[in-house]
Amino acid sequence: MNGGNRAFSFGKSKAQKYDKDKNNVTFEDVAGQIEAKFELQEVVEFLKEPKRFASIGARIPRGVLLVGQPGTGKTLLARAVAGEAGVSFFHMSGSDFVEMFVGVGASRVRDLFEKGRKSSPCIVFIDEIDAVGRTRGSGYGGGHDEREQTLNQLLVEMDGFGAHDGVIVMAATNRPDVLDPALLRPGRFDRQVMVELPDVVEREAILKIHSKKIKVGGKVDFTALARRSAGTSGADLANIVNEAALFAARRQASTVDMEDFEEARDKVLMGVARKSRVMTEGEKVLTAYHEAGHALVHYYIEDSPPLEKVTVIPRGMALGVTFSSSPDVYAPVKSYILARICVCFGGFAAEELIYGQTTTGTSNDLKQATSLARKMVCEWGMSPGVGPVSYSEEGAIFIGRELSQHKDYAEETAAKIDRAVREIISESLDKVRKIMSDHLDQLKTLTQALIKRETLYDEEIRELLDLPLAGADKKEETPPHEE
Repeated sequence: MNGGNRAFSFGKSKAQKYDKDKNNVTFEDVAGQIEAKFELQEVVEFLKEPKRFASIGARIPRGVLLVGQPGTGKTLLARAVAGEAGVSFFHMSGSDFVEMFVGVGASRVRDLFEKGRKSSPCIVFIDEIDAVGRTRGSGYGGGHDEREQTLNQLLVEMDGFGAHDGVIVMAATNRPDVLDPALLRPGRFDRQVMVELPDVVEREAILKIHSKKIKVGGKVDFTALARRSAGTSGADLANIVNEAALFAARRQASTVDMEDFEEARDKVLMGVARKSRVMTEGEKVLTAYHEAGHALVHYYIEDSPPLEKVTVIPRGMALGVTFSSSPDVYAPVKSYILARICVCFGGFAAEELIYGQTTTGTSNDLKQATSLARKMVCEWGMSPGVGPVSYSEEGAIFIGRELSQHKDYAEETAAKIDRAVREIISESLDKVRKIMSDHLDQLKTLTQALIKRETLYDEEIRELLDLPLAGADKKEETPPHEE
């Protein structure tokens, strides 16, 4: 009997329902995202006063698609809309629709919308909709029958014979490029709301919101912490706050201080500090020269990102880390990208100068430098020899990259691209080699200081090398990166 009951309930949706009296999330709980909130405010007003819109003949968007990188707060925004409007909220993942039995997904879609109509007005939220909404008939061998039937049913429910009132469908994805065009046309998901990574002001607000749940010390500077956490998402920042609280608890402190937040940020962005790792004296000296080489380039290449600190304490997979942190840049200029490439070669040139050979520790640096140089040539039109033409290699998004990738240009053009990339790399490396040889004394001084103190900050390095203090000419910012 129980088995029969389970069989009949197999086609029921697995949506979690949050009643309006239990969902206390509002826009105040979502820091930043001003543009996204403005777009969603219309949805809130429609759910509160549908007659006002109907009287003037306006039609509210049937579906709202939240598009953004992982961790930017798409699900939180959807819950906030429901909380602001004071309506019920159904939450279901796209993968919950599809099962091994054909027809179950379509049945669950029908059941979900039926529950929504009974609780109208309400919001039906489908997270990671790309799991069920991918373009039909894609890939080798056609499409997936069960997934396509589920998608067809979703299309019907959102428009056509399955018209509904008071039910707004919201969905989230970080892959809008794979969604079926029929899903995005007007009448279905006819409004796309971009949920961007937070800027420095929004990062500070997010840190303060999450820090309300912990005991924060009086000397915590959230402005500085936000400035040093460029490129992080809301989820990353929440994780930083939690890790900071854990660090404070480990040292049995009564409050979470700035040093806990700094250590937590380094852990989240660069990996766990592996202080227990045993390194030979020779490895430690070599690592110090490598990181000192990266650091030195920051001070002698124009437009390079400002240095924050350099350490020879192993983190993650790296034996040492040079950390540059600065404000957000959305359209970096050519000189800035060339400076980034030069910084990547700092460790390589230092090893080459001191030891006459290089190590495998330069692998990630070479990958970063080559990737930037190739993008300059193939995507950004920054090579005079190749010209302002896009030669990016993009394959089909539904099959393996190795199988789908192809070149839409001749072999002669490919050879020209390779020469242009090599030219950028060679010129940058020559420039860095000259810096190392011209400032060999400073390289050795910085290396000895790193061996002794393990971690040096920008102010300490400037004082050690007798360099002018930062602040006179601030440089443009970019998300933090490791060398």
